Amino acid sequence: MTYQVRPLGPGEQQLAWDLGSLAFGYHEQPMPEGWASDSPSRRTLGVFDPAGRLVAKAVDREQGQWFGGRIVPVGGVAGVATAAELRGHGLGRLVLTELLGGARERGAVISTLFDTIPAPYRALGWEEVGALVYQRVPARVLAEIRPDATTTLRPATEADIPAVQEIYREVARAGTGMMERSGPAFAASPTQVLADHHGLTVAVDKTGDIVGYASWDRGPGYDANGKLTVDDLIGLTPEATRTLLAMFGGWASVAPTVLIRLGAADPVWSLLARRDATPESSQPWMLRVVDAPAAVAARGWPRHLTGEVDLELADDVCPWQQGPHRLVLSGGDGRLEPGGAGTVRLTPRGLASWYAGAATPQQLRRSGFLTGGDAGTDELLRTATAGPAPTLHDYF
Repeated sequence: MTYQVRPLGPGEQQLAWDLGSLAFGYHEQPMPEGWASDSPSRRTLGVFDPAGRLVAKAVDREQGQWFGGRIVPVGGVAGVATAAELRGHGLGRLVLTELLGGARERGAVISTLFDTIPAPYRALGWEEVGALVYQRVPARVLAEIRPDATTTLRPATEADIPAVQEIYREVARAGTGMMERSGPAFAASPTQVLADHHGLTVAVDKTGDIVGYASWDRGPGYDANGKLTVDDLIGLTPEATRTLLAMFGGWASVAPTVLIRLGAADPVWSLLARRDATPESSQPWMLRVVDAPAAVAARGWPRHLTGEVDLELADDVCPWQQGPHRLVLSGGDGRLEPGGAGTVRLTPRGLASWYAGAATPQQLRRSGFLTGGDAGTDELLRTATAGPAPTLHDYF
C-alpha cells in the first residue's frame, strides 16, 4: 500500500484530534472550540492511506534548549500516534523520518522528545539522556527548615514576571538541556503566566531584589490526601532557596505531601535528606542529533579546552551527516569539518548521549555506541561535554 506523508491542511485538525485522543486516552472529550494541532511553533505531519484516512501523525515543535551556555535550535517531537490496526507496520518510522528531514530544513540541529516506550525511537537514533522527575516529600520534613530572616516572600505580580523569567533563564543557561522559555511556544502574557498556577511566589532579599520564585498548585482536600505540586523552585541565593522551601512546610496540617520537580543536582537537595524524598513520577526524555556540524557549532564548549579528534558518524536515518568528520574545539567554540581518518566511530545513539553529556566515552564504549580511539581521544571527548546532568523542567 502506498501512503502519502504531508503536513495537515486547515480542514484536517479534527482528524488529528480524533487520532491523538484515541491514542492518548481522552477520546470521549469533544475537540475544544478553536483547538488546532498546528500553531506558529508547531507543525503536524500526517500519514494518509489511499482512501485519505489519517493513519499516523507526529508534531514538530520549534523550540530551543540550553547546551554549554547557548541556545540550541531544537525540533521537539510530540503527539506521535498511529492507528491501532496499523501499529507495527512502519508508519511511525515513516512519519518520524520525514519529520527529521523537515526539522533540519527549518533550522533544527537536534531533536528531543518524551518517550512512552524507547524501542521505536532508539531504532531511529534517539537515546534517553535524562528524565523529568517529581519527588514526593513529606511537608513535615520541610516544616523543619528555618526560613531566612532577611528574605521575604510575597505573591508575584504581573510586573514581576520579567524578573521571574530572567531567574529561570540564568539557571537554564548554566544547565544542560533546559528549555528556553521564549519564542512562539512560550508567548503567554504576564496575566496568563500568573493564571497558569494557583500560586507564583517570589523571594525578595533585603535590598528589594527578587532572588527566587516558586510556581505551585494546590490539590483538593485537606486530609491525608492533600498535596501541593511545585513545578519550579529556583533560588539564586541559598537564603531564597531555603525560605521558599520552608514555605511549603507551612502546609503540613492540610497538605501533608509536597511534590517537587527536581533535577539530580538541584540545590534543594542540600536541604533534604535523600531518604526523605521518593520519586513520584519519572518521564524520560530522549535526544537525537539532526545536523551534526550545525549542532556542534550551535552549542557552547569549555573555553579552556583546545583539541581535535577524528570521528566517523554512522547514520542511515539522517544520511546527510554520516561519514568521516574532524571535531575541532578551541576557545569555547566547536566545528565539525568533513574528512579526517574516522578514528572514533559513533552510532546515532552514541552521538546523542555524548552531545548531551549523558555518558562518558568509556560508558559509550561499553554500550557498543563508540568504538576506536584511545585514552587521549576519550579524555578530550569526555571533557568536551562534561558538566551538569541533562535536565528538563518542561513537558511537551
